[in-house]
Amino acid sequence: MYSLTVVDHIMVAHSFRGAEFGPAQRLHGATFVVEAEFRAPTIDALHLLIDIGLAKDELRKILAAMDYRNLDAEPQFAGLNTTTEYLAFHIHGLLAGACRDGRMGPGGGQVSAIKVLLRESHIAWAAFEGPVG
Repeated sequence: MYSLTVVDHIMVAHSFRGAEFGPAQRLHGATFVVEAEFRAPTIDALHLLIDIGLAKDELRKILAAMDYRNLDAEPQFAGLNTTTEYLAFHIHGLLAGACRDGRMGPGGGQVSAIKVLLRESHIAWAAFEGPVG
């Protein structure tokens, strides 16, 4: 299995509902380093899995919709706890859609799985990994 990873980051504000979250129930900020790993069983005739520039650009477009925003006020997150795990799942779905609809170029159609990892700090991170189709 081949893989290619691109990395970016976002800064967000959000709060969580539920006593389990303790002080994180209050509005707070978070900075995430976001890693998107694309996987495929083969590479193309040019020996590419996916166009790294397209992957980087698409990840930035997806993250731009969240960057420097209060996620509590964003309609797509209404009523949701935007945990690190949930954000990894959300970003995965958008990247998978970009592969399926051709925004990642021809290589995107060969991507079989994507892993999205969000690092909150050097000691804590979460990820979601799943198929594209």
